[in-house]
Amino acid sequence: MSDPDATPRPDAAGAPAADATPGGPDGESLPVPLGTRAREAVLQRIVDRRYPQGSRLVEREVAEELGMSRVPVREALRALVTEGLLELLPHSGVRVRRLERADVEHLYEVWEPLAVQASRLAARACAAGDTRGIGALEATLHQAESAAAADEGTREVAAHTAFHECVVAMSGNPLLARTLEQLSWQLRLVFGLREEPAHMRAQHSEMYRHIAAGDAEAAAASTLLHVRDSRAVALRSLFGAT
Repeated sequence: MSDPDATPRPDAAGAPAADATPGGPDGESLPVPLGTRAREAVLQRIVDRRYPQGSRLVEREVAEELGMSRVPVREALRALVTEGLLELLPHSGVRVRRLERADVEHLYEVWEPLAVQASRLAARACAAGDTRGIGALEATLHQAESAAAADEGTREVAAHTAFHECVVAMSGNPLLARTLEQLSWQLRLVFGLREEPAHMRAQHSEMYRHIAAGDAEAAAASTLLHVRDSRAVALRSLFGAT
């Protein structure tokens, strides 16, 4: 008997089995695999804490929530187990993995030099006259201030994440961008779980000023300070005294 879940079905809104995204030859759209869509959706729910740490995820229930068959959801959950964001439960599916102190420390050890170099390269690009990303970078600062004023923590976290992503884009280094992309969801998760004190926004503003001025070493130094402060805030928020 064939598996009824083997045939993708439309999502809850009646959309096709796979979304389209630009990128094909002559500008044609390419389909986004259902497994990829499912993975992104589950990741977003982990980051915004709709799926809290330690919560059990049932494949059937996740599939129903996402309006997908169980096949792509199963694929997504397996991928997230491999990536370390979910963990297997004996005979009972998976659950959202609880972050340990070592997880956060290891993440910051890797992110720190990459973030510093991204800011240095972004400032060098501005100094050379390539300011194409500076408007988008400034916009993330305004978005963070607006979200903070409205006490919308999730939106503020999104703006802070977007700030760092804009800096990476401005660096002009595709290898650096691909490397940091592998950390993006872990960083979003930590950003979402920690506090967002006002001085973090002020540090972003200082980084922005140095990048826009084309001062590579000042941009690097301010980023180093910011990342180390971010680490201290994250450890204090999640685990108590640093």
